[in-house]
Amino acid sequence: MHGLSRLGSARSTTSSPPSSPRFRHGRNKNIAGSRVGSGGGKQNLVEKLVVVLISAVFKRKGVLLVAPLLYISVMLLYMSSFGFDVVDLKSVVVVRKRAPPGSVYRSPQVFQKLWPFMQAEAIANNTLMTAWHSKVHEPWKPCADRSNSNAELPKSNGFLIIEANGGLNQQRLSICDAVAVAGLLNATLVIPIFHLNSVWRDSSNFGDIFDEDFFMHALRSNVNVVKELPEDILQQFDHNISSIVNLRVKAWSSPTHYLQKVLPKLKQLGAVRIAPFSNRLAQGVPSNIQGLRCLANFEALRFSERIRMLAEKMVDRMVKNSSQSGGKYVSVHLRFETDMVAFSCCEYDGGEEEKREMDIARERSWRGKFRKRGRVIRPGANRVDGKCPLTPLEVGMMLRGMGFDNTTSVYVAAGKIYKAEKYVAPLRQMFPRLETKDTLATPEELAAFKGHSSRLAALDYTVCLHSEVFVTTQGGNFPHFLMGHRRYLYGGHAKTIKPDKRKLALLFDRPNIRWDDFKRQMEDILSHSDVKGSELRKPSASLYTFPVPDCMCKQPEASNEHVAYDHQRVHQWKVQNYGEWR
Repeated sequence: MHGLSRLGSARSTTSSPPSSPRFRHGRNKNIAGSRVGSGGGKQNLVEKLVVVLISAVFKRKGVLLVAPLLYISVMLLYMSSFGFDVVDLKSVVVVRKRAPPGSVYRSPQVFQKLWPFMQAEAIANNTLMTAWHSKVHEPWKPCADRSNSNAELPKSNGFLIIEANGGLNQQRLSICDAVAVAGLLNATLVIPIFHLNSVWRDSSNFGDIFDEDFFMHALRSNVNVVKELPEDILQQFDHNISSIVNLRVKAWSSPTHYLQKVLPKLKQLGAVRIAPFSNRLAQGVPSNIQGLRCLANFEALRFSERIRMLAEKMVDRMVKNSSQSGGKYVSVHLRFETDMVAFSCCEYDGGEEEKREMDIARERSWRGKFRKRGRVIRPGANRVDGKCPLTPLEVGMMLRGMGFDNTTSVYVAAGKIYKAEKYVAPLRQMFPRLETKDTLATPEELAAFKGHSSRLAALDYTVCLHSEVFVTTQGGNFPHFLMGHRRYLYGGHAKTIKPDKRKLALLFDRPNIRWDDFKRQMEDILSHSDVKGSELRKPSASLYTFPVPDCMCKQPEASNEHVAYDHQRVHQWKVQNYGEWR
């Protein structure tokens, strides 16, 4: 009773003998417990903070000591209000951090809830047949090749050598920009050298991927291109290209920079190198320079004969497999390879094994980059921000929600998918007519492509280019170039689904979401993609993604003739690139 009376009269001035450490410890627990859930404890805390603050104001020397304490207290109060669940369990306070909406991978639970509704729903009209509703009454037509074939080029100021690095479409970007710079400088472009990238690990050269002769012929009236340096220039540099001066050009350099800094060296030395040459020309350049970019990307660059022939067969097989939908199919660029998952620093449902595998992958490809001091990895924040690669399951749910039924043929363009057996199974469950390059082509046909990621990517690129619907899931050069190429072929419309991944993160984190609500949200994403498909290029954007209006002109035709024009243009392009399409 004596101990309890002392607790009840904490403000008493009566002295009492000190208790033992053991007894004091038990007493402190009772004090904490008695204050849980009561307003008095919180009020006393606020009063004490106010008193301390006022004391610090009057004692200037104490401000520096109190400020950190005050800051920490306020932050703790803020966090407890918005980020934590506080539970009172019989005088014991349990504080549990509450995950923000969209920060946890719960897509498998959502699928389990929605799958019965997907199975039960009978779709009268497959969305594949009515996905796009272009409102452009005067469609755009390609007009990149506006050159005068009889024009004679002026005398060259020298030879330009560039080094293209990265994967297939990073190399493509470098090549097209090099054509533009060569035209600007009135230089002779040497067929670009391909740098062996540590990530892509592809030893292919230009001729293995692109048709060299066709490239040179298509540019003949605009830029002079040669396969190699002439003998007199090689002698000047002891037959060693690395002896040629390498001009370090900053990223996104303006035409003025090239004219003032590079052109004088070119005239003086007769040949210059620029390596690396990735993103070395500004997006906004004069129209004549943009025209060279258009010509190079959409007309001059076509794949090598070996790639074209196999790609043609693969497209033919996809069309035949899609006979129930008039030869139309969906293509998906799926970025769920091990390296991409590791680089994203996102977490899925693989637990400790997944974390260990991702740590190994990050260290293998980006040695030490993710272990630098001060580097903080926040998987939940990445997911909320839409930075996590969509899983095959999530892509399948999205498409089924949009109205693509299980008769839809789907082509998946991807590298080696992380734990493919586990993650691809539900996508195949939703879309039994699922194909990849490994199922569409025979092992014998693919033998010459194995170990060459850029050549394999070229096959994916072609099959995706000719699909009725293209789905991009992660960004990067592949979808950006493909969307631009599709706009160029299909009257200015990309015919591409580009989902809002921030929105998807929230929806896939709702295991109890209703099927009707889910469908409505997916249909909104499809409608938004349809509207954005006909965008014009903004000043800071790339014409490789937005070729309108730099590379295309208005086509004064009635809207009901638009589709016929699309088919005619696509057929002409196929004949030019592949011969008569079977």
